[in-house]
Amino acid sequence: MSKKKWISIVSAYAVIYTVITLLNSVLYLGSGIYEDPSGNWHELDRAMILLIGVAAFKLCTDLPVKPLILRYVIAYVPSQLLAFGYVWFTGLREALAKTAYRDIWINFTGLFIVFCIIHTVSGIRKEKKNHSVRCTY
Repeated sequence: MSKKKWISIVSAYAVIYTVITLLNSVLYLGSGIYEDPSGNWHELDRAMILLIGVAAFKLCTDLPVKPLILRYVIAYVPSQLLAFGYVWFTGLREALAKTAYRDIWINFTGLFIVFCIIHTVSGIRKEKKNHSVRCTY
């Protein structure tokens, strides 16, 4: 993988992590909670779950599998299971919330769907751009 692609992946990871963390903080503050009840572990857990999702998405969506939706399923299922496994392991460190698995499913799936939409739209745009360039010659 080229250096430019690595920089792109790391940049996307950092931006997404920052946005998620800021959104989480705003939601906590809006609810009257002025400190993250889970503290630093929560930040590290968020980083690990995001890393699982980004890595799986990047690795699996480049597979030469048709149709595109099948590639997304191939990326989603094992990465969601890995995220559930990570949540289970965090339960060994501290007690899990009653809704921990539901929460990770909602958050992980929501972000994964956003990734899929962005990936699909950018692919369509790239294809249209390449098609229009070929047609102008």
